[in-house]
Amino acid sequence: MARTVVVTGASGFIGVPMCALLARTGVRVRAAVRRESTALAAGRMTDLVQSGMLQQIVVGDLGKTADWSAALQGADAVVHLAARVHVPGTHGQAHRNHFRELNVDATLQLAKAAHRAGVKRLVFVSSAKADAGHGEIGAGDAYSWSKAEAERLLQHATSRLALECVIVRPPLVYGPGVRANFLRLMRLVDSGVPLPLAGISNRRSLVFVGNLVDALRACCLHAEAAGRVFPVSDGEDVSTPELIRRIARALGRPARLFWLPRALLRLAGGLAGQAQAIDRLTSDLSVDVGSIRSVLGWNAPYSMEHGLAETASWYLAHRGRAKARGS
Repeated sequence: MARTVVVTGASGFIGVPMCALLARTGVRVRAAVRRESTALAAGRMTDLVQSGMLQQIVVGDLGKTADWSAALQGADAVVHLAARVHVPGTHGQAHRNHFRELNVDATLQLAKAAHRAGVKRLVFVSSAKADAGHGEIGAGDAYSWSKAEAERLLQHATSRLALECVIVRPPLVYGPGVRANFLRLMRLVDSGVPLPLAGISNRRSLVFVGNLVDALRACCLHAEAAGRVFPVSDGEDVSTPELIRRIARALGRPARLFWLPRALLRLAGGLAGQAQAIDRLTSDLSVDVGSIRSVLGWNAPYSMEHGLAETASWYLAHRGRAKARGS
């Protein structure tokens, strides 16, 4: 069992519950952060800090200037969550170069630093889209490409180093604190606006953040994880209309859906500058969790129903605070 695990991106949406789970199950956690974070030092995290199970270490900005030495010294494993995420509406060569710098080059820099420090294992959190993203920049969005390229180069580099590599590919992650597309969808469902998605019959995998961090913990500690690539999800695929119905039920709202031909839906999305958003809502993205089940004996500890209920509870509390502040 790993005694000390470094978590990069520790103050983020996935990083905070990752640190909490590891520390509460007897693993000493070094939270590698850009700057000191209150999210890792207050509330339910206070006892972990006071007991010495959780320590923040400032490494600076992700990239060439990051100083990993203090965080990695004497560590057994690293969970690499820190990354530049997809930003809609940003394009161009400079944008793609930034993804390369932070998601590819910085990952390799971390791997080499971990090897020099004697770290045994690196768990790299990639993306379900990386499975189809190999190729030149421009094949898919820059984020997916950068994750696929980081996977390829990381596997090549670690094959020549005394460093075990585990790659985890999650689909869309949701849970308390979620942002971006999932939060926008929750707001639309909560608003009661009718959505023209009743006729969509796609299959989408999702993963509750509680399930993802549990899978990452298994990848840190299980001997058989070394050298593997594991897609992870809640273990249940849903269509977009079914997801909306489940979100509505969790929020205590009616699901307002109507049918519109997909061609018209895409046309309307294109005219509104939302073509990519429509593609994400209507396309398939299903992952097979058979490998992590068979190799590690891992099963998602939480159902999708539980995950959506937790997310809805957070959303409703967050929405209430926002109204109280007049925002």
